[in-house]
Amino acid sequence: MPTLTIHPTGEKIFLAQGETVLEGLYKAGYAYTIGCRRGGCAICKVDVHDGAFDYNRPVADSVISDEERADGTCLSCRAVPDSDLTIEMRDSCLRLVNPFLRQINEKARLRAEALAAGTTTKE
Repeated sequence: MPTLTIHPTGEKIFLAQGETVLEGLYKAGYAYTIGCRRGGCAICKVDVHDGAFDYNRPVADSVISDEERADGTCLSCRAVPDSDLTIEMRDSCLRLVNPFLRQINEKARLRAEALAAGTTTKE
């Protein structure tokens, strides 16, 4: 299960298998400027500093260029991490809009890490 790290704050978000970056952030109580949520408007572009991702559906070359693909730019509404990812927001500011969801996400992340390490937690 991938972890999403936000640069430069270091905030860590737990993503379920197959979940997009956008879905994971929203599920964890965060919001930022987005548009269509279908990979057509390019408003949700973020820069990937570390890690790998694929798109859950094809993305048109008119939305994200070959140069952007090569430099790690991704559409957060379509990007599904293949590994842990470190991203940086572009023009928008990531805002915590629901602290309760953040707490739930943190507990889910800790449980997943404990399972991966072969231990259990009672949180």
